[in-house]
Amino acid sequence: MAERVLATPPVPSTARVTVCALTFRRPQLLPALVEALDGACREVDPAEAIIEILVVDNDPQGTGAAALADLHLTHRTPVRWVVEPTPGISAARNRALSEADSSDALVFIDDDETPTSQWLARLLQTWREHHASAVAARVLPEYAVPPDPWILAGRFFDRRSLPTGTVVDVAATNNLLLDLRVVRGLGLRFDEQFGLTGGEDGLFTSALTRAGGRIVWCDEAAVTDLVPEGRLRRRWVLMRAVSHGNSSSLIDLQLMPDHRLAAARARFAAGGVARMGAGAARAALRCHRPVIPPPGSRATHRLPRGRDARRCVRLAVPRVCPRS
Repeated sequence: MAERVLATPPVPSTARVTVCALTFRRPQLLPALVEALDGACREVDPAEAIIEILVVDNDPQGTGAAALADLHLTHRTPVRWVVEPTPGISAARNRALSEADSSDALVFIDDDETPTSQWLARLLQTWREHHASAVAARVLPEYAVPPDPWILAGRFFDRRSLPTGTVVDVAATNNLLLDLRVVRGLGLRFDEQFGLTGGEDGLFTSALTRAGGRIVWCDEAAVTDLVPEGRLRRRWVLMRAVSHGNSSSLIDLQLMPDHRLAAARARFAAGGVARMGAGAARAALRCHRPVIPPPGSRATHRLPRGRDARRCVRLAVPRVCPRS
């Protein structure tokens, strides 16, 4: 946690708020998302906030903008969309910062998410009550198809849940309110080196807290995140874990003083090798460990001993090595 705390100015009685959705080649999701965002904006007292909806399309061809242009909007919340042709999530987020230059707060949500009831009102309430530099909130998985039991048991898509008011060091930007007065004062931008790898949000929010900003949690301002069928596979889950591990190490190195970089790289490398070795050992033990039949099964009756017993186990219960 930061040793010093920035003095966040009081929230204006009528704050200017930009709610931003980033999108890339998923135009089919945008009409429903914009309608849901308008519903969330309607739940906020107009005397407390002047709100606009911004869509940043990271597809140079503007497929998302075209989908919105054909949408006959019947809601009261102003909606505008821009195309950010520079590839990468960092460029899109920086475009949102630039487009919201006259706003007091910027709220990020992803194009495959849906706000729950009172989502925006809760974010703004927490921002006001806690004088926060940023407000982070829950993301709940919504599976496109029923997941396999191992997905649920492993909780791979479960995100953290904390008491409202908890101060956190780092946060994702898929459900995040930023006080732009603080962000502009610190000169923070999203690092475009992380634009195609991910982790730009962790670096940004870590830099915010290290500079003295306070990120406050709001557990009630939840959004649901659509998990498509293609992500409910072992390979996807594994590759995401690898990506998150790489991003976390890169963020730590980015924020570390130069005189500690060499030692940190060596420590990360040693830790990675140790985890790989431990994983390989567990896999080997699992492959070679005999499986004992349950009591009462046919294989447990009149079990022989010695060499015949080992042969019996091999015949009755063959080894099964885990597959990815």
